[in-house]
Amino acid sequence: MHRMLDAAKKLHGPMVEWRRDFHRYPELGYEEHRTSARVAEHLRGLGLEVRTGVGRTGVVGLLRGERDGPTLLLRADMDALPIPEADKGIDYMSKAEGKAHLCGHDAHTSMLMGAAQVLRERGLRRGNVKFMFQPAEEGLAGARAMIEDGVLDNPRVDAACALHVSPAHPTGRIAIVRGAGWAAVDRLSIRIIGQGGHAAAPHLAVDAIPVAAQVVTALQQIVSRQTDPLDAAVVTIGKISGGHAFNAIAPDVWMEGTVRTLDPGTQKRVRAGIEAIVKGVTASLGATFEFEYREEYPVLVNHDGMNELVKRVCDETLGTGHWEYGRTTMGGEDFAFVARRVPSVMFRLGTCDGEKTAYPLHHPMFNLDEDALPIGAAMLASLAVHCLENHGI
Repeated sequence: MHRMLDAAKKLHGPMVEWRRDFHRYPELGYEEHRTSARVAEHLRGLGLEVRTGVGRTGVVGLLRGERDGPTLLLRADMDALPIPEADKGIDYMSKAEGKAHLCGHDAHTSMLMGAAQVLRERGLRRGNVKFMFQPAEEGLAGARAMIEDGVLDNPRVDAACALHVSPAHPTGRIAIVRGAGWAAVDRLSIRIIGQGGHAAAPHLAVDAIPVAAQVVTALQQIVSRQTDPLDAAVVTIGKISGGHAFNAIAPDVWMEGTVRTLDPGTQKRVRAGIEAIVKGVTASLGATFEFEYREEYPVLVNHDGMNELVKRVCDETLGTGHWEYGRTTMGGEDFAFVARRVPSVMFRLGTCDGEKTAYPLHHPMFNLDEDALPIGAAMLASLAVHCLENHGI
């Protein structure tokens, strides 16, 4: 399997070029037209069967082996974030105002392109590899859209693997999470409805701003005092807007936030607690409210057998001592929609080689060590060979 790493290292230059190109021209969810076109062109150049427009802007490549067998899906996400990139002193800064690859999806896409080339040049003796380049991971459920468009069918997918870059780990380190790896992601929207008026006469109005402040403060009690300390939950209000002028009472306030949980029972209790608090606070202060709550991404649960496979492949491909058990994150991942259908694993790949690559995901200064690219490509390609030719699935 170490030959996979050698083959991937020969593609280090092209993968860096692909990644920097995607980084210069980031595209948001369901807008990845340029990115998907370049991916499709690469896959067609390798002689793979290619489908485009899957889940709107997704791309699927299929590599068939010499003999029939199971099908393994390898996945990468392609979308960027609506966050401006800070000046990092690099010559491949984002050219799209207010958009940047600050979660490593440019690297994910490049690594999967590299893995496809390594596998195509090596050949596959048994089974099939399906390469899933998905749009819209950042909150728009691109994986679900691709599933609805048949990415898990024809041929039917038997298992799936994905990776995510991690600035919390040194370059090349593989982190494996047992069980729940990423949290369920829910989204809430609250409108506090008061009554406008003159700022000098608050007694003649119902000021929505202090009501909203009371709601935000009270919501913190859900995790600190209403949730079992041994359970995991996060309630975050990430956006507030309200008011029209400095000398007027705000008639309403809009708030948006997210809830993260690992257990369905906790998820249900947190949702009920939020609505009860909003109802109670607004009623006591003379306001009313509108409330919307959406369950967006499920918990991503890693399959035990697939985790064991990653450990074995890591030892064979990178050498012993390159993996560790990682911690569950309360971040979300829409690869969870795939993991609910077939045995799946998502592992983390370390991309930190110093201070400049230690910024967390979604930070305006986020960047990564590009020496990790061939390591990720080699791991994905090796997982495919081990699964299909060594009867891992």
